[in-house]
Amino acid sequence: MAAGLADPDRHPGRSSGVRVGLGQGPGRDHLNTQQAFAAYEAVRHRLPPVQRSGQRIKAENLDEIAQHFDAFFLDAFGVLNIGETAIPGSPERVLGLQEQGKRVLVVSNAASLNRSDLCKKYARLGYDFAHEDVVTSREATLNALRNEPDHLWGLMLPDTCDHHDIDYLRTVFMEDNQATYDKVDGFLLLGSAAWTEARQVLLEASLKSRPRPVLVGNPDIVAPRENGFSQEPGYFAHRLADRTGIAPRFFGKPFANVYDLACARVPEIDANRILMV
Repeated sequence: MAAGLADPDRHPGRSSGVRVGLGQGPGRDHLNTQQAFAAYEAVRHRLPPVQRSGQRIKAENLDEIAQHFDAFFLDAFGVLNIGETAIPGSPERVLGLQEQGKRVLVVSNAASLNRSDLCKKYARLGYDFAHEDVVTSREATLNALRNEPDHLWGLMLPDTCDHHDIDYLRTVFMEDNQATYDKVDGFLLLGSAAWTEARQVLLEASLKSRPRPVLVGNPDIVAPRENGFSQEPGYFAHRLADRTGIAPRFFGKPFANVYDLACARVPEIDANRILMV
């Protein structure tokens, strides 16, 4: 896979900083395959411990092992799609499982879009998922926020994204004014497509000056796109943790909170009969 993506056009009048959320950084590309793996290894201490049991079984495809499972939880990026393109054969494989009567759920760290927009995206790619069969880290984050104080949250999210489902929160978009970062009570990292190196510097400086909660709605460090890896909110959250000492709270894979939501959608199915891809 290629190392990076071309820098997309910026919104007129927006930040003059270089956009790094879509794989392009100051003077060089981000991240290639080796760098991505190294980045995950470097933050292993912040990830849930791995628990292994049983033996490995090699299968050519999901149909070979479908009889052993009643529900399939599928990641989106890298499993259903690469960027905005369906992976060849995946829509047909998913349809085949559904026709066998299997419950097939999307369990995704796509926190920049609400569930309705994601369903529309998957339909464009050739999938047929019911609204209740799409579970995201965005939902896991919003569930946690219901138990949080009435904070003013600094929001990492492109202002072009539909955010009607979070309008009940008090939020302000984090752009290029240090005063904005300094006045909020906490930070909510959902989508990094419009994030810049300059904004990351402002965020880290503000946290060093006054530590506050950081909630991360997408723990992914990278996501596969058509031409390379995009840097996701997890990349920037781990960076600020290393530089400020703040311990972010993560919502989404591989953390249990999103799996709890997914399992609640299929309460009739034993967990041992659920496969996560």
